[in-house]
Amino acid sequence: MPNIKSAKKRVKVIATKTLRNKMIKSALKTDLKKFDAAVVASDANAKELYTTAVSAVDKAALKGTIHKNKANRVKAQLAKKLNSQAE
Repeated sequence: MPNIKSAKKRVKVIATKTLRNKMIKSALKTDLKKFDAAVVASDANAKELYTTAVSAVDKAALKGTIHKNKANRVKAQLAKKLNSQAE
């Protein structure tokens, strides 16, 4: 347990940011799973879920929850899955 005032504040801030990152990552994973399920099932709404998933990835990268290179990699993988489903 920290004794210094600034260290106590850092503990509080880190707890808040950790919770925010968990929420963002959880929502991102949910969107990615929904898209994957739609691609496997060859659903017609896979294109809509693709845009939702890409948006979630971009937002996570913008907020610093995931690295921008990871975001680009994930988006490329999503596009590849969507294009393979269209064939």
